[in-house]
Amino acid sequence: MAYIDPDREAWEVFKALPRDQPIQMLNLVKLKPRAEYPEGHPDHGRDLTGLDAYRAYGRTTAHIFTRVGGRQVWVGKPQVMVTGPGAEAWDIAFIAEYPSSEAFIAMVRDPEYRQLVAHRTAGVADSRLLRLEPVREPGDGFGE
Repeated sequence: MAYIDPDREAWEVFKALPRDQPIQMLNLVKLKPRAEYPEGHPDHGRDLTGLDAYRAYGRTTAHIFTRVGGRQVWVGKPQVMVTGPGAEAWDIAFIAEYPSSEAFIAMVRDPEYRQLVAHRTAGVADSRLLRLEPVREPGDGFGE
């Protein structure tokens, strides 16, 4: 089963958590070999990869992400699933930080963003999005 957008239950839990403190969002993304734009979209029928579409999503929504106070705090290139199902191979991994969950909600509700997210939908085969509460001063050991 592929996951592209949050389900209603998870979205309700997200909104019920504190909204006035910084959050980080771990993003794991698996891309489609070929982007799948709906008929009527300007990129429909073009020979674009999932990566092309995802990069278009990033480029076209960057000003909205910045406007709400978002910033990318970590990015890495996945190489091998050492622990976990090998079928869950990811093409892109990053952590985005927002000043609050209200900022994230404002971004995804922005009318321009809602149109531009078509690039993400066209390019993403599967994804995981995990809300994190930042720990400002982690300990020396794992999990501290």
